[in-house]
Amino acid sequence: MKSRKYLPTISELIDRLSIVQLKEVFIPEHKDEYAQEIKDIVEDLDELIYWEKPTGEMIRAIVVLAQMNLHIWHNESNFRAGKGEGNLELTHGLNGIRNTAKNKIEENLVEVGRKDYKIDCIAAEFEDWEVSW
Repeated sequence: MKSRKYLPTISELIDRLSIVQLKEVFIPEHKDEYAQEIKDIVEDLDELIYWEKPTGEMIRAIVVLAQMNLHIWHNESNFRAGKGEGNLELTHGLNGIRNTAKNKIEENLVEVGRKDYKIDCIAAEFEDWEVSW
């Protein structure tokens, strides 16, 4: 079997774990499937991550990543439900913060993986969302 050339980075796996955790909570009719995906991701992370100890900056980046995913989830849900509270510009800005958090995770690993350079600044009207890195 040919080896893969393009694997998800550790930060992408952590991001996916955060999203699947939200799905396990908010889409209970597929809880078992999401629980299996979580288990698979955790096993992959156990195989891939080797460090002496995570840094405080890395732990904070993981928390920020999970928080942004939750805010994006609620923002997009409101938008799709027509509640008028959802704002796609905010989602775009929060995705930039997510990418910055993933980059910070990668920077704290023994072997740094790919980085995402699309980290547009958040619009001035949402500057309260800026993270004080």
